Amino acid sequence: MKRLSLITLMSVLILASCKNDKKEQESETVQEQVEQTTKTSNTQERKKIKVELKAKSDSNVRGNVVFSEEKGIVTMVAVLSGLIPGEHAIHIHEKADCSAPDGTSAGGHWNPTKEQHGKWGDEKGYHKGDIGNFTANEKGQGTITHITNEWCIGCGDPNKDIIGKSIIVHEDPDDFVTQPTGNAGGRVSCGGIIE
Repeated sequence: MKRLSLITLMSVLILASCKNDKKEQESETVQEQVEQTTKTSNTQERKKIKVELKAKSDSNVRGNVVFSEEKGIVTMVAVLSGLIPGEHAIHIHEKADCSAPDGTSAGGHWNPTKEQHGKWGDEKGYHKGDIGNFTANEKGQGTITHITNEWCIGCGDPNKDIIGKSIIVHEDPDDFVTQPTGNAGGRVSCGGIIE
């Protein structure tokens, strides 16, 4: 009888040990899958690039623009200083070249789909670079946020990819009518969108 109890006890211990080993293996496999999914989603879902804006046309306008992309949506946040109080236009231009003292080396508005200039979202058409206007306060500081699924960061699509373009801040507001520039005046700040 003691022998049978001993055999039964040993069998129970062996089975319990096997179940624990199996649970540990399953737990390790699940943990590895979670880690792999996290790594993949972090690299695929979130992209970020910061652009420094430098003064042009003898202005004092400087600032930073941060572009971030998550799940196909790009958010742009621009923070500027040194502006004349009032409204100013901000656009994406076709080249990341800010070498000219007046910013003209950046080319015209980024317009890969060959639309007429206009207000963002207008059914009559607008350039992919027609961001719009923002207001500088009495201290010459201004901010603007723009959110869209019509841009991407480094995706390679020539109709969406903002890499290799530039951000230009203009002296005046965009009138959304005058072709092809919106009569926004001189280029007072420029920054290349470069990875």
